[in-house]
Amino acid sequence: MKNISKILCAAGLAVLASCQLKDVDNPNITDESFVGTTQSSSIWLNGMYRQLALTLNEVVSFTEITSDNYYNNSSLSNKVFDFPTILYSDLDVDNMQRAIGRLTQMADYGLTRIVPADVTTTKDINAEINFLGGYACLLSGELYNALPLTAAGQVASANECFQKAVAYFNAAIALQTDAAKKNGYTLALARAYYGMANRTNALQAAQTIIANAPMLLVEAKFDGINGVSNTMQTYTFSSSTNTYAPLPRLDFLDPKYYHVGTANADQKSIAILKGEEAYLIAAEAMIGSGQLDNARTTLKQLISTVVNNRPTASINGSQAQRKGNRSDYPLLASVQVKFDANSPARPGFILGRQAGNITVRRVSGTSVMAADLDAATTEDALLYQLCLMRQEIFMSEGRRMTDLGIRFPISQVEMQNNPNVKAEQTQAVIPSYIPGNLGMDNFGYDRTAGIVTMNFDMNRVLVQNKKAAGVLPMLK
Repeated sequence: MKNISKILCAAGLAVLASCQLKDVDNPNITDESFVGTTQSSSIWLNGMYRQLALTLNEVVSFTEITSDNYYNNSSLSNKVFDFPTILYSDLDVDNMQRAIGRLTQMADYGLTRIVPADVTTTKDINAEINFLGGYACLLSGELYNALPLTAAGQVASANECFQKAVAYFNAAIALQTDAAKKNGYTLALARAYYGMANRTNALQAAQTIIANAPMLLVEAKFDGINGVSNTMQTYTFSSSTNTYAPLPRLDFLDPKYYHVGTANADQKSIAILKGEEAYLIAAEAMIGSGQLDNARTTLKQLISTVVNNRPTASINGSQAQRKGNRSDYPLLASVQVKFDANSPARPGFILGRQAGNITVRRVSGTSVMAADLDAATTEDALLYQLCLMRQEIFMSEGRRMTDLGIRFPISQVEMQNNPNVKAEQTQAVIPSYIPGNLGMDNFGYDRTAGIVTMNFDMNRVLVQNKKAAGVLPMLK
């Protein structure tokens, strides 16, 4: 990652103090003229919020098509991650690393240069900068097996990225005076411990959220008027053809982001932390320690207490005709779905978008019901329901690729400019159980019978490979 401290000052001013995501191009702004000025830390924090939105545009759109959530049916976005083919020379690999790197370095620069020199700064601003720095490190650990956290610096392992995230989050918790934001930091801490496979600390932090803030929701905001639109909203709703197509068994959850009226004026936020995760972490930790009954109860509470109380909306989804490279996506609500060849055909997964308005889940939704959890009497059966819930609840949020065990490589640009990068770190991690040649996205459609059959049920595959590195860390 390049040393971008000079650029970062301009980036910090790229957002006005009103939180408008507006570009500002002022060549007269330098370190010397900005550092030490009043309100500089709050302006810098606004710039970090903007960078968070830009980072999520890279992370969410690319990881969703790499996973078994979406197929890039007709957009001009990356055409090979679907296979999945992930090369260190791919420009999109570099773009995502750069976006995360900018957020990481903005946190470091803000805390070491901006905040100490601003007499008007507050503990809350300091806390938020720590939190965003921690979130950048969290993404680094979740999406890569190794990544430099400083410009041309030593390559940190995923575990070291999580450790740095923990340090950031603990600093944020100590500084923050707002109880709601402190809860958000605590859930982020649980997620970092989850990535580290630290069952005890992950469960403790998760249970704090379950007890105190089960409906917690932390979102990144977008501003289409001033040039930072939600890319996933464009790909799944706002474009004329909805160019990302969800797997048929996930059709009922698409789109999570939509506009009413003018697209630019109505850009939906992306959840980066939400209370649902606390329940999912806790349940997985309980399964890992053999507490199946407690895990089952926790997942049932998640559905009844949180998911069922998240907002829905009725929208016109008629333009989603799923046309593109593949034009045989089912469009009728009468079509049933088989998760794989050995699964039963199930109704309710395809929305009849041409028949009238559809109901969308704005934050979370799941097909899993209490009866499904009651029927899951073995560890593997309950684990399967948990994996399915994680996939459905985090749909369109850039989380599924990590759960599948796939990790991006360090980019070619980084390797060419950083002597600390080793050749093996420029190779993507694609586990052997991941089907190639679009296998995760593929399906057959028997139009006469009205049944779609997925080639692979990746949640079943995950359970079969539950001891593999990089997946289901609370079982380790």
